Amino acid sequence: MTPAELSATVLAAIRSTVDAGELALPADVLASLEVTVERPKNRDHGDYATNVALQLAKPAGRPPRAVAELIAPRLAEIAGIESADVAGPGFINVTLDVAVQGELARTIVLAGAEYGHTDTFAGQKINLEFISANPTGPIHIGGVRWAAVGDSLARILRASGASVTSEYYINDAGTQIDKFAASLYAAAQGKPAPEDGYVGEYIKEIADRIVGEHPDVTALPEGEQLEVFREEGLQLMTDQIKQSTEDFGTHFDVWFSEKSLHESGAVEKALDRLREQGHVFEKDGAVWLRTTDFGDDRDRVLVRSNGEKTYFASDAAYFLDKRDRGFSPAIYLLGADHHGYVGRLKAIVACAGADPDKDIEVLIGQFVKMLKDGEEVRMSKRAGNIITIDDVVEWIGVDAARYALVRQSTDSNITLDIDLLTRQSTDNPVYYIQYAHARMCSVRRNAAEMGIDKGPAEDFDPGLLRHEKENDLLGKLGEFPLVIAKAGELREAHRVARYLEELAGVYHRFYDECRILPKGDIELPPELTRARLWLAEATQTVIANGLELLGVSAPERM
Repeated sequence: MTPAELSATVLAAIRSTVDAGELALPADVLASLEVTVERPKNRDHGDYATNVALQLAKPAGRPPRAVAELIAPRLAEIAGIESADVAGPGFINVTLDVAVQGELARTIVLAGAEYGHTDTFAGQKINLEFISANPTGPIHIGGVRWAAVGDSLARILRASGASVTSEYYINDAGTQIDKFAASLYAAAQGKPAPEDGYVGEYIKEIADRIVGEHPDVTALPEGEQLEVFREEGLQLMTDQIKQSTEDFGTHFDVWFSEKSLHESGAVEKALDRLREQGHVFEKDGAVWLRTTDFGDDRDRVLVRSNGEKTYFASDAAYFLDKRDRGFSPAIYLLGADHHGYVGRLKAIVACAGADPDKDIEVLIGQFVKMLKDGEEVRMSKRAGNIITIDDVVEWIGVDAARYALVRQSTDSNITLDIDLLTRQSTDNPVYYIQYAHARMCSVRRNAAEMGIDKGPAEDFDPGLLRHEKENDLLGKLGEFPLVIAKAGELREAHRVARYLEELAGVYHRFYDECRILPKGDIELPPELTRARLWLAEATQTVIANGLELLGVSAPERM
């Protein structure tokens, strides 16, 4: 029985108590009631505990303990519940029948890759936009964090039933693109990069490739050369970014061009729609959006006095495009230097007549730095003055990078220690998890070599899994669906990583005290060996499923 199933069982007991006339509750309270069950720290208090009686005391008009004393007997009557005892001010401590708890191992193995998936967010259509860097250079270390976290969050939300579109917004319009084209032009001419231009070996490589494919480009007038370097350079850089993200295991469903908003007339249409809402005004020859009406610190320019549309105008058109595609919420994952965007993006939503508390979410990721031999690594040879996604993969590998970047909350700074993350030891967190999975695979291989098989599902006896460490492991396995759902609800992918580390620790303690296979003079009843093989495979399944959500491999040998 999983915690979710036990929650449903407790709710059934409450409904039974109400139907019997023993407990009076308003219909809306009962309809919206969410029952939480947790593993108590002291196992003498049962397998699970719930505070639901404390929740119901006020609407029931009774003391919490009196409510608990009505619910507990009904709960104890339900099959699979060994006992339900009232404790303290109104907690209900629940002890499961051993066989019911052990049955979870069979449930997990039979569910396989689907175990942990729920329909928590079924019906939600979510747009998840992340990285979205200018296509003027390789993805830098800050973008690498979102490549890991954003992709993991998309996987987690899909596992919780949501329809998710992961999207990369290509900032291929504006002054930075002009500077990029000028930098390529200068490199092709053998000249220094212009002021505020782009430097690094990659600029020379792209320029040389463009000249190689268009030998006559340097003979064109400067304006025409710049146009060639702009178009060709953008395409080559975007292709490199796409390749780097795919190599990192990060997939985007949509690559959305900012330039397309201008070319399609979407920006003009967006301005018209905002005017219809009554929030656009003109001042000093410019066109403004009155975002201060919705909490922004100042009004924002949409069209400058020279007729040039701002990035803010593009942002407004882009949100409206997402809304027209039916997304709610649109989630933006932004870098640490984008705090000021939160208010203005929410103001755009409000000005467009949408709900800024429901239709948009903005997450901010903090800074990342890397250490080697105790010293901070600051530069990439190829990129000149930044660390790129390809550097990170080269130095520590995809698995270590993704796991290390996901396991910390995005609102905290991260330091990636190259020496630690390439070390094969248990203080390396990704090695610790992957080793646990490989160890379980080894048990299955050893069993096969001994001619031992866990047997068919109908022969599995869950009642044999009664050791304290088996109980602990089953309890931790049962938490997995709730962990995924909570990680999706709070947009906190690190919860899955932390759970996997806890699960690996519980498994290792089980493994140390509960022999799975016979060895030498140590004989085990065949039925117990088979039951523990089911439990080991269930744990292997959950770790593999969790690593898949994080985009990390689950090796069978290490």
